[in-house]
Amino acid sequence: MRKRFDRQSFLGPNSTEILERCHVAIIGLGGGGSQVVQELAHIGVGHFSLFDADHVEDSNLNRLVGATNVLAVSHASKTAIATQLIRGVNPSASVVAIPKTWQESADSLRDCDVIFGCVDSFAARQQIEVSARRYMTPYIDIGMDVHDLGDQFAISGQVILSMPGELCMKCMGFLRDDLLAREAENYGAAGSRPQVIWPNGVLASLAVGIFIQLVTPWHKQRRRVWYLEYDGNSQTVVTSNRLEHLKGTICKHFSSLEDLGDPFWSVEKSIQSQ
Repeated sequence: MRKRFDRQSFLGPNSTEILERCHVAIIGLGGGGSQVVQELAHIGVGHFSLFDADHVEDSNLNRLVGATNVLAVSHASKTAIATQLIRGVNPSASVVAIPKTWQESADSLRDCDVIFGCVDSFAARQQIEVSARRYMTPYIDIGMDVHDLGDQFAISGQVILSMPGELCMKCMGFLRDDLLAREAENYGAAGSRPQVIWPNGVLASLAVGIFIQLVTPWHKQRRRVWYLEYDGNSQTVVTSNRLEHLKGTICKHFSSLEDLGDPFWSVEKSIQSQ
């Protein structure tokens, strides 16, 4: 099995072992999340926690990697499809499939090395980032949207790394109180969101690339803040100019001790587990 990773040996002499030990969480297994799962399986990540309460439908087949017409007819869970995808590449991978909302099993995030968020709403992103900061865990967020410009459409997207102790998504201006409030007012009335496979593929690959730079020694540039903007009409990716204006800024959104620590930990449980 080790020979399959020969062509990625440039990642470092111990990269295979590092990736085998890595434990990643992927929240949201739709168009973007399914591609993140596929790529992480191929590069040799050994431990997965998968979160999604949904089942595959015919309308998912234009973008959900691993889904088939048979699985859509049987309404297979998205966690089952992702598990099958991982095990098809790496039968020895450890996979914990959680076919419900991540909030119902939030304690499962405590042992993860990196959390990927592939969700649709600003509120969901905020909630995941809060939990990631509490556990002092890097959070990589991806998302795309299609905008109606009247006589044409524009595809855009972003990939953001939220690192403990560094700028958060509010600092970067991606999460704003007015956006969260507006979204809450329109909850349930947004309708279907356009999604296609190729922007999700671009964004998923960028997210996995950031992950690889976080955990393997192949690259000397250790950036702790990433905000990449994708223009699907010009097929370009650039670093957001917001970061240039935020140089020297210290995050104040997670500065309290109440923002850190494991809310599920207790002395009694710790003693019982010994």
